[in-house]
Parts: sequence; C-alpha cells; structure tokens
Amino acid sequence: MAFAVLPAALLTMVGLVAANRTLPFISAGGAWSRVAETGGKALTAARRAAPGGDAAAALDAHEAELQASLDQAKRLEYLAPRVIRVVAVVAVVLFLVLAIVAGRVAGHLSRQLSRPLDEVVEWTERIAKAEALPDGAPSRGAPEFDVLRSRMRTMAVQLDAGRTAATEAARLGAFRETARRVAHELKNPLTPIRFAVSRLRQAAAPELQESIEVLETETARLDTLARSFAQFGRLPDGPVADIDIAELLRYATRATLPPSMTVTLELPANLPFVSGHHDPLARAVSNILLNAADAAGPTGTITVAATAIAAPVPVVEIRIHDTGPGITAETLCRIWEPYVTTKPGGTGLGLAIVRQTVLAHGGSVAAVSEPGHGTTVTLTLPAIGTLPIPEQRDE
Repeated sequence: MAFAVLPAALLTMVGLVAANRTLPFISAGGAWSRVAETGGKALTAARRAAPGGDAAAALDAHEAELQASLDQAKRLEYLAPRVIRVVAVVAVVLFLVLAIVAGRVAGHLSRQLSRPLDEVVEWTERIAKAEALPDGAPSRGAPEFDVLRSRMRTMAVQLDAGRTAATEAARLGAFRETARRVAHELKNPLTPIRFAVSRLRQAAAPELQESIEVLETETARLDTLARSFAQFGRLPDGPVADIDIAELLRYATRATLPPSMTVTLELPANLPFVSGHHDPLARAVSNILLNAADAAGPTGTITVAATAIAAPVPVVEIRIHDTGPGITAETLCRIWEPYVTTKPGGTGLGLAIVRQTVLAHGGSVAAVSEPGHGTTVTLTLPAIGTLPIPEQRDE
C-alpha cells in the first residue's frame, strides 16, 4: 500500500503548492491595475481631444468595461489564495479518508491472500511428508483457493494411492522372489527323494512299509508346497484369450465342489467375456470355491453369481458366498496377504495367488464377512465389449 499512497501524497502536495504559487500570476491583478491607470490617462486625453458626440460615448463604454475587468481581477486576486487553502484542506481530508479506506481494503485483501497461502504451504508440507490433510473448515479466501484445495486433496489421494501401490508392488515382488527361491530349493531334492522312496517301497521289509507311507505322504505335501510357491512366484504369462466367465464358473463349480454340496448358480445368459489367461483364472476361482467348501461344510450352501456392471467401465463381478461361520474382522483384513492362513498345514498362499492373478488381469478383489452369517468373496474383472441385455438367471 505504501508504494501507492506515498507517491500519490507527494504528487498532491506538489500540485497544491504549485497552484498556490502560480495562481496569483495567472490572475494578473497587478497588471490590470497598471492597465487601468494608463487607460484612465488615455481616456482623459481622448475626452479633451474629442469632448462630445459618439467618441465620448465610446470612451465611456470602454472605461466601464475596463473598470469591470479591473474589479474582476481584484476579486480573483482576493479569492485565489483563500480558495487554494480550502482546496488544500479538502484534498488533505480526502487523501486521509482514501488512505484509511485503502489501508483497510489492503489489509483485508492481504488477509484474504496470506491465510489461504499459509494453509496451502502447510498442505504442501503435509503432502511431502505423506501426512493426512486436515478435515476442518478451510481458511476464508478467494474462490480460486477452494479450487486449489480441491485439486490438492485429489492429488494427495492419488499420491497416497501411488505410494501404497508402489509399496505393495515392492512387497509382493519380494514375496514372489522368496517364493521362487523356496520352490527351486524344494524341487531340486524332491525328485531324487521320491525316486528313492519308490525304490525303498519295493525292497523294504513289511514292517517298514508304514514308515515309507509317511515318507511318501510328506514328500507329496512338500511337492504341493513347492508347486504353490512356484505358482505364487510367477505372474500369468503367455498369450491371452477371450474367456467365457459363465462357462468357467460352471466348470470350476463342477470340478471343485463335491456333488453332495448344495450349490446355487446365478449367471446371466449373456454375460460378457473377459480377456486373460484361462488356467490362472480357473485356479483362482477354484481356490475360492475350495475355501468356501471348507467353511460351509458338507451341509452348507455355496452361491456363485456373476453380474455385468457398466460404470465407470464395463466389468464382470463374480461373487462367491458361503454359509459358513464367517471370518472375524481382525482376520478378514489380512486374508489376502501371503503366508496368512487359518487352516492347519496350510501354506497361506491360496488367496494371495488369487489376488495376484486378478490384479494381473487389471481387476480387484474384496471380501465381506460377518461371524455367523458366512463370507462373500468378490472378484472384479474388466469386460470385453458392451454390456449384455437385462440378465436372465439359470440355476
């Protein structure tokens, strides 16, 4: 504000002083007095030379005009310095009022800018430190700051999601590398061990057959564990194909679940295809079905449903629900992590492989459970083409 007020004040004062000094000269009161004095002498001489007639009338008119001009000049000379003082006082008062108003306006604008700017600076520091942005009411300011805050919140959410995804990718990469090494170390000795156990069975005495069966069972378990580690240690590869999800779900249900279990299929007639790797997706669905069968028990019910969803992008949503005892909230939040299991002897890789497979296809996984009311696992996969007509369900 000082950069605007001080020059204006200086120019105002200079103008007033200049007007006060120059206006008396412009009024020319002294000049008019001299003109009136010399004019009077000239008129007297003229009257002597032409004492009457039209010349005398013209001289009288000129004398009257000269006197009127002289009176006007004297009034201007009298009023000029007094008017300048009044103008100076009014100018000073107006300037002070303007300065006060400008100061208040400048202070208000400064607060309107400084507070939101301070808040934005604080938000940038929070974003840089990966801290949560405050949820309280923002500082008052120009509407543009609301837009900036909204964009910064969106950016913070995206950055947080990116950090989480990067951390998760690095963690899963480390898990996969460990699983590959474990699988490799297990597979190398397993083949000669299995051959040796087979030869022992042929040559061992009858009293050793039970011990050999134990060796065969544990060797088979290690082989299954090695295959699980190997499967988790690699992403789906090879050429992709269009997959009929409805047919995949029907086949996986028949091949995985025992005939005695109650199974309900809720599949639309025109479910769209997905693009991907058939075998990894089939194994992922089978893993979910096996977990559902273990949870529901022989007398439980499993419901397999699929739905086409249009927004925001076309996807196929697969839901597998069991009527088991459900999963506690503490366990539910960790079921997708590697090496987390509630089954005796389980590897904890089944659901981790499911998640890895679905994520590799550009999809997502979720689980909802309430103790005593079963569990619902949802797999979402990108769909190919347009969505189908209103669904028709087959049982």
